[in-house]
Amino acid sequence: MSISVSDVQHAQAEFKDTAQDGSSGSRPLSTPDIEEAQTDELPPDGGVTAWLVVLGAWCAMFSCYGWLHSVGVFQDYYQTVLFPQYSASTISWIPSLEVFLMLGLGPIVGRLNDTLGPRVVVIAGSFLHIFGLIMTSISTEYYQVLLAQGICSSIGLSAIAQPALSIIPSWFNKRLGAAYGIMSSGAGISGVILPVMVSRLIDKASFGWAMRSVAFLLLFLLIIANLTIRARLPPCPEPLNRESLLRPLRDVKMVLLVSGSVLLTLGMWVPLDYIITSALAAGMRPNLGQWLVPMQNAGSIVGRTLSGVFADKIGTYNTMISFSVCTGILVLALWIPAISNAAIIVFDVLFGIASGAYFSLVVAMVACIAPPQEIGYWSGVNFMFASIAGLVTGPIAGAILVHGDGSYWGMKLYSGVLILVGSVLVLGTRVLQTGFVLQAKR
Repeated sequence: MSISVSDVQHAQAEFKDTAQDGSSGSRPLSTPDIEEAQTDELPPDGGVTAWLVVLGAWCAMFSCYGWLHSVGVFQDYYQTVLFPQYSASTISWIPSLEVFLMLGLGPIVGRLNDTLGPRVVVIAGSFLHIFGLIMTSISTEYYQVLLAQGICSSIGLSAIAQPALSIIPSWFNKRLGAAYGIMSSGAGISGVILPVMVSRLIDKASFGWAMRSVAFLLLFLLIIANLTIRARLPPCPEPLNRESLLRPLRDVKMVLLVSGSVLLTLGMWVPLDYIITSALAAGMRPNLGQWLVPMQNAGSIVGRTLSGVFADKIGTYNTMISFSVCTGILVLALWIPAISNAAIIVFDVLFGIASGAYFSLVVAMVACIAPPQEIGYWSGVNFMFASIAGLVTGPIAGAILVHGDGSYWGMKLYSGVLILVGSVLVLGTRVLQTGFVLQAKR
């Protein structure tokens, strides 16, 4: 939000009229007053405090999204060792609930963040996340793991991630993309480290100590996050009413963005979920296939960082659309025909790079169209719809796989087409903002 010339002239006129009426203590709004107000309104775009906020958000992303990249290791352990009496579909409710609750609680957590500020919400989320992991480490029954890891920890994940993602635009403007790129690289680095760490600890020590070791590491990082994540602007509580709740869905640009995000989520999560099984079906050895996720996450680190840099140079939407279109083309042109180990690995790494913008810039896109002090709630609405897509895309892709008699061709086609269509809808949001101006930086 900025102060326009007409606003200043109107304020000066009001002060002048008041002075003429004989009111004491009134004076015209001077140039220093205007400059001070503008300085207070504009993000600092740097400085020690701003970059410390990015550091805290990086730690939050490592602890939240990076953790989600590790749950596949636990899925395998639960299915083969801890709960062999339960079916794979029953056990899959644990990671599915984690993804769904982390994203689906977005509007509630976003509203709390806008009203109370990030500090209180992140502290509560940190407690729930770590408490859930510690309780999981001593659980021996399925329902205990479901409650501790699937529900308690997941609520904490949402309460940590949402404020960390939403607070960055209040500190950065021209460097917003770079800030988001650096911040989101934490999730990529975590996605490389945690799966290997967890797998080795389960083999060398035990499941309980693997979970507790991860909890202690994340506790250290979350202490840093709680000390450094802070709001630059004071919270702006607004009465909870129908108008404020429905405001994002009455904005055409936001509706197009949400629709595009849903389709991108439906398409993007297919390679994330099925890259290993499709590679094994193509003949890749299991000892090589287990490294596909870390390699993909390593590529994602590059993509998340580069997309942030490009966003500052050519615009957030331009970068997101370009990277997403490249992702869709990679799925259709490279993943579908890939049958050799080399081709699968090349696709895996390139997909990690190209899909990095999807994870890095989603909140930055919302920040371009949302009121500054409602970014938390608006981005939460976007996450809520994306969470539904994330919950159903695995079963949909699995149904396509079964219908195709085990052939992955139809599932890969489904993924690539949805990514491209989602990119077109995001382009629609960009066009509504700037028109058909190719050079517009948006």
